[in-house]
Amino acid sequence: MVKVPDTGLELRRIRWRLLLSWLLVLACFSGLAGRFVWLQIHRHEAFRAQAEDNRIALVPIPPTRGLIFDRNGVPLADNVPVSTLEIIPERVDHLERTIDALSTVIEISARDRRRFKRLREDSRGYESLPIRIRLSDEELARFAVAKYRFPGVEIRARLLRTYPQGQSAAHLIGYIGRISASDKRQLDERDETSNYAGTTHIGKTGAELSYENILHGQVGVEEVEVSAAGRTVRTLSQIAPKPGSNLFLSIDIRLQQLAEHWFGKRRGALVAIDPRNGEVLAMVSRPGFDPNLFVDGIDPQTWSSLNDDPDTPLLNRPLRGTYPPGSTYKPFMALAALSSGVRTPQFKLQDPGYFQLGEHRFRDSKPGGQGIVDLHKSLVVSSDTYYYMTAFDMGVDAIHDFMRPWGFGQLTGIDLPNETAGILPSKAWKLKRYKKKWFPGETPSIGIGQGYNAFTMLQLAHATATLANDGVPMRPHVMIATEDPRTRARQPAPDPQLTGIMLKTDHLKRVKAAMVDVNKVGTARTAFFGAEYEAAGKTGTAQVISIKQNEKYDAQRIAERHRDHSLYMAFAPADKPRIAVALIVENGGFGSQSAAPIARSVFDYYLLGKISEPVSVAAPPAPAPSTEPDNPPEDRP
Repeated sequence: MVKVPDTGLELRRIRWRLLLSWLLVLACFSGLAGRFVWLQIHRHEAFRAQAEDNRIALVPIPPTRGLIFDRNGVPLADNVPVSTLEIIPERVDHLERTIDALSTVIEISARDRRRFKRLREDSRGYESLPIRIRLSDEELARFAVAKYRFPGVEIRARLLRTYPQGQSAAHLIGYIGRISASDKRQLDERDETSNYAGTTHIGKTGAELSYENILHGQVGVEEVEVSAAGRTVRTLSQIAPKPGSNLFLSIDIRLQQLAEHWFGKRRGALVAIDPRNGEVLAMVSRPGFDPNLFVDGIDPQTWSSLNDDPDTPLLNRPLRGTYPPGSTYKPFMALAALSSGVRTPQFKLQDPGYFQLGEHRFRDSKPGGQGIVDLHKSLVVSSDTYYYMTAFDMGVDAIHDFMRPWGFGQLTGIDLPNETAGILPSKAWKLKRYKKKWFPGETPSIGIGQGYNAFTMLQLAHATATLANDGVPMRPHVMIATEDPRTRARQPAPDPQLTGIMLKTDHLKRVKAAMVDVNKVGTARTAFFGAEYEAAGKTGTAQVISIKQNEKYDAQRIAERHRDHSLYMAFAPADKPRIAVALIVENGGFGSQSAAPIARSVFDYYLLGKISEPVSVAAPPAPAPSTEPDNPPEDRP
């Protein structure tokens, strides 16, 4: 018997299935509707902000860096518009092959490749790095035709920092370079990172570093609408960047260049200061270097040649080179002796050509001695014996306490980075440094600027300027004004005066009169023969290597780098000083031989506008008694 299917049951099953399907669809649509309501109402503001972020981008606009000028408005650091060929390494699949292919379109030298390699090591992958700078119009045209072949490579217009004076005053002006990882850390510590958004360079040395906050300016921002591909559609708003302020330095670049020329190929340092206000008129460090090499990264080979050069061109000698001052220390020792009462102007002693202390004999520069010597003659003829005895009678701590306010062995506070303090010895200093007590036999050499004494030419120039200013020190500085590039309004530098040194007028007059005679009839008479002004100065010769007691110094038998240093300090005019100078010619011999003639030429130009080569030591002497040059003693006890 055939079973007949229950059609009613099947129909009910179909209906239930349809109902369940409808309920499932309804639940899904209800969920979608609920989600839609949640997203559109409850999460509306959050997603609206995200949508705006996807549509609008904030682009930083780096400010234009301020310019640097000398005191007369001559540009020392400038911004020049250039076209650069740049690569974003992360957008290039095969970097070396890309550079090789680029070199068939635009010339890329081995030096360009080395510099690019160093830049890449110090940068992030998404940064745009220059492979060629200063492209010509022809090179721009050639690349425009072939650009489609080089994804990740582009031409950019930039303002390139340039130093039109080249090597001149490079240590003082300094240079900028690409922001490194250590620079970023320092910016983070100072909470200044946001102000450097979009900026690629920062001050590295000299005034560029000291006044980075003034020169850099304030970053701007541009609000732009972008497409889905990330391309700019239009600018919505803009906050313009504030350009950095221009900087006016105290140096006279013409005086600076002449002084550098007068050094020739010799190593050394010179600092010229206006004693009335502390303005640095010239700061010479020879040899020098070209700061333009560092702006967009120096290649390793050039860096090595500078860094490994035995003449150390990267060393800022005026600020970081420390030397024994030799006999240029004697005017300050004379003041110390007078102020302490250890010596009077009338005190005289017999100079036999040495000072005997126990079994050790401190030799004078003149065999047989200078005869009867008082304070005036001690400076004019540069008697070592007089100052051996004076230093021994004063003691090292009394000397230290008098010299400290003059800035010897101290940071002068100049507005340039990385100044070295040097060494002003004392009993406490030696105990701390060497864990040994001070011996009486170490004191005599201190009196003639030898022994442990080690000062910078900036310190010696600062002390000389203070002496010229009758004991009133002015903080040395190189910035004299800032200028708003938009309004041309200038803001002068603050008052640099420091605490004065208590000195008797009579003591100052006597020491200055003796220094005038140094240039008239003393050790510097040849260099200043025929000068149209009166200058007060003191020659100095600093020992580089020790000479034994039974030996005689002979420069011709000693390697050039072991010969004595030539020093000189002076100010002029003597009655109303306008310039104070201290300089050293490394391994230049007697102070009167190499250093004093350069100072004479500096004075001639600054005071009279005359340009002449330093006078020869063979020039006819002034009518005066013959004296020996101030040669250093035999050794450091």
